[in-house]
Amino acid sequence: MFTGIIESLGKIHQIEQENTNLHLWIGCDFTHELKIDQSVAHNGICLTVVEIKDYLFKVTAIEETRIKTSINQWKVGDVVNLERGLKLGDRLDGHLVQGHVDQVGKCIHISSHEGSWKYTFQYDTSTGNTTIEKGSITVNGVSLTVVDSKINEFSVAIIPYTYEHTTFQYLKVGDTINLEFDVFGKYVAKLQQIKL
Repeated sequence: MFTGIIESLGKIHQIEQENTNLHLWIGCDFTHELKIDQSVAHNGICLTVVEIKDYLFKVTAIEETRIKTSINQWKVGDVVNLERGLKLGDRLDGHLVQGHVDQVGKCIHISSHEGSWKYTFQYDTSTGNTTIEKGSITVNGVSLTVVDSKINEFSVAIIPYTYEHTTFQYLKVGDTINLEFDVFGKYVAKLQQIKL
């Protein structure tokens, strides 16, 4: 379980393919604090630390993860948002995030607003996911509040701190992003589909 508050940016140093699995070696400023079998969210994808060597740690993405996320598009040198699992007793500054990406979306517009930025994303609604204005959404692992909500798109506002400390500073129109919709909203939507 995570909060969507990014701890650090990580840099991808090596990518290895083994059958349908993808192994990634990543470096960040808290590598020395990690332990084998620890969960870390990478752009919102929960992956398990399987090896640590010097300043790098290794995680493995299986085929299911590769199908449902943007991980196949990652390249050596890319930067990703990182967050370690939530500790019980910590403040919940974002919202409850599972690290289970629901689907990918696409950045379709970026505008600057004199000290903040507005990003608009589009996604496929056939999966049943939806957003609501002032509701929570996770974009590449970042907990955000929906500003505008339409049938298949939504916008978020980014403050300078978030821009500078996450991968939003690198995001471009046309980029694919990982989306995790609010878990409570997903349960409500599912209950509405069930005929009692």
